[in-house]
Amino acid sequence: MNAPCPTDIVLAVANATGLSVSGLAWLFAGAAGLVALAILVAFRRRSGAKADTAQEQMAALIQSQTEMQGRIAAIADIFGTRQYELNQSINQRIDGMTQRIGASITEQTRQTHENLRTLQERLAVIDTAQTNIQSLARDMAGLQQILANKQTRGAFGQGRMETIIADGLPQGAYVFQATLSNASRPDCIIRMPNGQPGLAIDAKFPLEAWNAMRAAQTPELKRQASLLFRRDIEVHIKDIAGKYLIPGETQDTAFLFVPSESIFADIHEHFESIVQKAHRSRVVIVSPSLLLLSIQVIQAILRDHRMREQAHLIQDEVVRLMEDLSRLDERVRKLHGHFTTTQKDVDDILISSDKLKRRGAKIEALDLQQEGEGGASANPAAPVQGGSQPGQTPAPGSRIGALKLRVVDED
Repeated sequence: MNAPCPTDIVLAVANATGLSVSGLAWLFAGAAGLVALAILVAFRRRSGAKADTAQEQMAALIQSQTEMQGRIAAIADIFGTRQYELNQSINQRIDGMTQRIGASITEQTRQTHENLRTLQERLAVIDTAQTNIQSLARDMAGLQQILANKQTRGAFGQGRMETIIADGLPQGAYVFQATLSNASRPDCIIRMPNGQPGLAIDAKFPLEAWNAMRAAQTPELKRQASLLFRRDIEVHIKDIAGKYLIPGETQDTAFLFVPSESIFADIHEHFESIVQKAHRSRVVIVSPSLLLLSIQVIQAILRDHRMREQAHLIQDEVVRLMEDLSRLDERVRKLHGHFTTTQKDVDDILISSDKLKRRGAKIEALDLQQEGEGGASANPAAPVQGGSQPGQTPAPGSRIGALKLRVVDED
């Protein structure tokens, strides 16, 4: 192994003791001085015979001490420079690290604020949705309370049925809670045209057994609830057929309104015998969509009936319309005659303008020459050919010369 360098030894000692390099150098100098003084004391105690040798050795020691102090001072300077450079490097690294840490903390803070803002927005949406869910839950609870009571449930089905009929038929085409001759009161009677009997509609569908069947947890309870529901619906169909089918007063078919599409589908899927018995009893089970379709058909029948009743009025209006069309045709023909006469007059005007144009062209083509030009006679007394009467002569000194007229034949 290589011997350690004095510089490395000094640095190691400085790191171990926690002193600076300059302080450590002065410490070494003091230690060297103490060693020299100890040696000097030792030499003085020796005998005087060796005084010369001791002085030489003391001089050598003082010279060695001086050299050592110079080396220690040089080492202290070197270590001071190295420590300054090390401090500068450490400070630069600390500054760079501080900047990077600050930038990272700033970015993390910005991302945290952005995430918190997004989280707040989502929490606001969740709060709104929760409020809506709570409102819906309250509405469902209210609906459950309504459906739990038989009277309120009947009013609910009655209300749905009345809304569908009132929206589809005109006022006066239906009656709610009408009393029949047998003192029974169907939920609605639809008045048919041409004096036909009305159509009875019942909206009191039995839901107790249906709800019990839905709430059953075991197959045995479900079977018992199913039997109870079958019995209730059969009894209700029998009551409708016995109360609302009156010959001559109501139609031979009545409607049993089911206020739920799902219940209507389950009845047709799992209780086919009930549907068949209702058909045999002339009772038709209808859902809201089927009732709406039936109302639209009845509305078309009523509209056709009203058109038939108003047919004579329509015919009278058609006759008046034809009379108006005849008068319009007559007036158009008169106007056409006026336009024809006007066109003929315009054509005559165009013919006259053409004639005037041709006559102007003829006048333009006349050859007028003064007397004495073109070989004419210089005698002022000579008559003007084609323009003067016999025996007439122009006045002396007149500037009007003899005119020679050349007639251009018309094409």
